[in-house]
Amino acid sequence: MPKYDPLAGDRPEGERIAKLLARAGVASRREVERMIADGRVAIDGKVLETPATILPHLRGVTVDGTPVAKADRTRLFAFHKPSGLITAEKDPAGRATIYTALRNTLPKDAGRVMPIGRLDYNTEGLLLLTNDGELKRQMELPSSGIPRTYRARAFGEITQDQLESLIEGIEIDGMRYGRIDANMERRTGRNQWIEMTITEGKNREVRRVLEHFGLEVNRLMRTSYGPFDLADLPRGQAVEIRKQDLERFRSGLKKK
Repeated sequence: MPKYDPLAGDRPEGERIAKLLARAGVASRREVERMIADGRVAIDGKVLETPATILPHLRGVTVDGTPVAKADRTRLFAFHKPSGLITAEKDPAGRATIYTALRNTLPKDAGRVMPIGRLDYNTEGLLLLTNDGELKRQMELPSSGIPRTYRARAFGEITQDQLESLIEGIEIDGMRYGRIDANMERRTGRNQWIEMTITEGKNREVRRVLEHFGLEVNRLMRTSYGPFDLADLPRGQAVEIRKQDLERFRSGLKKK
């Protein structure tokens, strides 16, 4: 079972098994590494001991005793997530998950797909899904700097000047949030619609920033992720991103 020794200077052909399994849609690279640590991955019947193993292909690799299928071409889907769904495969509390809705809207040949990032239970809007764990990892990394745009309806008072101060970032309870491009859209009574574009995607970032200003967020929707927009995609529906648009986006990712 080949392992790469960086001091030996004789790097074998192939890639790390965690990367290969992620690309094959088994799970994200980090999740695959946990699966290997738990003894769930084997090669020709021998349990794998390290994610540093380098292979030219996945022939003979099994996960939980099941052979890994050849990787499908990378696919990307846009899903209009309704509020009231968990972005997970299962919920201990028994609440409905995104996969409940996806069963009825994804193409039959979509295979296993994984969400890129998450949307909270009460957050709606654009959720991207892919069968490629490596693409998922790339798009979730803060270092990729991929912009995500949200529209928030919030109750309370705030000025455009306060929103513009976020362009320099902000620190809240010891957590530093980077550049945020925020603009007031319209006001209805004491409710206002605010558009915010972030690049880090930290947990509950939009809600925490607006709550810091004393606002109560009563609706939150993600409208875009990178170049991909929610547009007029109906709630609860999914559509596949065109192959040429995905390839154009991926080529730009590789240059970063």
